Amino acid sequence: MLLWLPKTIHKIWGFTLLACLAVSLACVAYPIYVIRPFRAQGARELVLAFGVARIRPVVTVLSALIAMAAVVPYWRWRPQWWQRGLASLAVVLTCALIFLGRVNIYEQMFHPIESTSFSAAGQAKVDQDDKVIAVKLGQAARAYPIRSMAYHHIVNDVVDGRAIVATY
Repeated sequence: MLLWLPKTIHKIWGFTLLACLAVSLACVAYPIYVIRPFRAQGARELVLAFGVARIRPVVTVLSALIAMAAVVPYWRWRPQWWQRGLASLAVVLTCALIFLGRVNIYEQMFHPIESTSFSAAGQAKVDQDDKVIAVKLGQAARAYPIRSMAYHHIVNDVVDGRAIVATY
């Protein structure tokens, strides 16, 4: 009568490992998918993505702890080396997602231009057809060429004594 128990237990532990990996992966991947550049985002999906990003540090750590606790009994019930290897890989990946969830890839990709240099409009090396982001505050004006901002996306500057952030 208890012969079904070992098969059921190892399936439960295996499912627990996969669930922990899936939850951690979703917590890391979903905000990246939604917040990526050059894509229209809806208000609901942005709220959800930022909510997931806010709770993912706790969720990924809990998932990793549960996965580490689940791998021990799984190993007892699954003597095959390849099943143990896959279980160990799931735990390692779940633990790696703890660290990936703390990295904002957009901060890694787009570094703001901290020190800007300007020249008079007549001396600027900008083609006639180039597009610019223009800012005028008081008597001061700046033009930031889109071609220069295409990689950085952000310029920190001071215009007419006021700190600004121009972004593209």
